Amino acid sequence: MSAEPPPSDPLGAAVRAALARVQDPELRRPLTELDMVRSISVEDGTARVELRLTIVGCPAADAIERDARAAVAAVPGVEAVELELGVMTPAEREALTARLRGERPNPFGPDSLTRVIAVSSGKGGVGKSTVTVNLAAALAARGLSVGLLDADVFGFSIPGLLGIAGARPTQVGDLILPPRAHELAAISIGMFVEPGTAVSWRGPLLHRTVQQFLTDVHWGALDVLVVDLPPGTGDVAISLGQLLPQAEVVVVTTPQAAAAEVAERSAVVARQTGQTVVGVVENMSGLPQPDGSVLELFGAGGGAELAGRLGVPLLGQLPLSPVLRADGDAGTPVVIAHPDDPAAAALERIAERLATRERGLAGRPLPFSPR
Repeated sequence: MSAEPPPSDPLGAAVRAALARVQDPELRRPLTELDMVRSISVEDGTARVELRLTIVGCPAADAIERDARAAVAAVPGVEAVELELGVMTPAEREALTARLRGERPNPFGPDSLTRVIAVSSGKGGVGKSTVTVNLAAALAARGLSVGLLDADVFGFSIPGLLGIAGARPTQVGDLILPPRAHELAAISIGMFVEPGTAVSWRGPLLHRTVQQFLTDVHWGALDVLVVDLPPGTGDVAISLGQLLPQAEVVVVTTPQAAAAEVAERSAVVARQTGQTVVGVVENMSGLPQPDGSVLELFGAGGGAELAGRLGVPLLGQLPLSPVLRADGDAGTPVVIAHPDDPAAAALERIAERLATRERGLAGRPLPFSPR
């Protein structure tokens, strides 16, 4: 339990108020709310603070210590800071995880206010994951709280595209804290397996993994969860349709007619599970030439034809871009690294259309009841 300074100790109260403005970088909550402040005392200008981290070897320990020390040192009247770091007891940690889990036992259930945007494709190699990462980053840049779930279990690439390949989630009890990059909270099976390891799982295990990513990951209060679906119409796509029937699906294709025909099947499966297909993104639409012409390496019109067949808008067309490819390899979304690139500008326009799209309330309970 955290210690409240006595009312007769205004300087201690000021120190506690300063610590209330320091957040745990992973849980994104003030230290005081997380019961990480064990004790506070101030004597002869020296503030002594005892903090309790969630686990041994907490990866955020250095940041917490630095921010807490700076916050306390800035309190008028404090001349020196003595900070002691310890670790929560198992009982304290269990109480914390139960409270965090109890706040949102099913964060993406039918009554959730979090929008779920799932990005799908009919086949691999059309740039679906690159589109996903950049749309998520563009939405986060608008001030939204965004999570990114890599559901492409067999072909995971989100950690590399975010520049956090090798990152491991922190586990507090049975609660998983997702790594963060570019203002995004992200989770991927690639964060749990060794480099070069192939994932060869069957349907039931895939379903449980995806379900765990939705319920056991502490996402916090998200405005948007962006999901990178695996290509095709396999087990994971069906499981996510069952787990996230309220998802809005964006279908990615290339201009090639064959790619668009295959992409249509993923949209059909999404609709069969109750999800809403909201639009099509055409990637690799052409390579701009120095003379202003466009070299259509993969043909033309596939995206518009697919959107017409599905009865949804063509959200945008992304030109082939060496900068987009290089930024993906470097682990930085192009919308952040090179916002003036034509592909980045097209992605920004798509993100704007998605961000301003109205959500229907059909089938969703409202936060009041009739009297």
